[in-house]
Amino acid sequence: MLTLSDFDFPLPPELIAQSALPDRSASRLLVVERTAPEDTAEAVRLVDRAFSDILEYLNPDDLLVFNDTRVIKARFFGHKPSGGRIEVLVERVVDTHTVLAQVRASKTPAEGSLLHLADDAFAVTVGPRVDQFFTLRFPEPALDLIERFGRLPLPPYITHDPDAYDETRYQTVYARNPGAVAAPTAGLHFDDALFARLDAAGIRRAFLTLHVGAGTFQPVRTENLSEHKMHS
Repeated sequence: MLTLSDFDFPLPPELIAQSALPDRSASRLLVVERTAPEDTAEAVRLVDRAFSDILEYLNPDDLLVFNDTRVIKARFFGHKPSGGRIEVLVERVVDTHTVLAQVRASKTPAEGSLLHLADDAFAVTVGPRVDQFFTLRFPEPALDLIERFGRLPLPPYITHDPDAYDETRYQTVYARNPGAVAAPTAGLHFDDALFARLDAAGIRRAFLTLHVGAGTFQPVRTENLSEHKMHS
């Protein structure tokens, strides 16, 4: 049985990169090479490469599948009518004016109440709870207000406020369909030059859309990993 303790390892905070490399494909690539048919730790070798070396591990006519979701500016700060401060993280857009969201507040907001967001730029109406999420009704199309007034929801291990560089770099170069609150991070390492090399090598591409939700930030809290519930 796998336990949470099996995955304990030291991670010095100073080794957590706070900004992505300007050259996407210059990121590091860890390759697990099998050196023997046995399924043991001794039968593999770890190789430290650059991501641009990925073509050495692909063959003509291989198919790479990419997630073309686009990260939305899903984080808001604001206040309740009482003045209490709140933080809102949009989980998903339900329809044109409605979203599901996490709401952090000192006291749970009541259904039917207003939440004033983005320096009072607009207010949303609190609807029924859906599990741990709140239904929020936007006065105008939600995606429009999210794009105009929201903040990019950087991962919790990134400690600075999002800036213009993050708004570009925390998207894949092929992001098309808005709706994710976190980037499909493996795709961040591909750039147009690497795609050109893949095309020249006969590597095929396909795209699908899977919006990454806030559950990707949810920590594992159960020691028995089989008891952990993944959010979908």
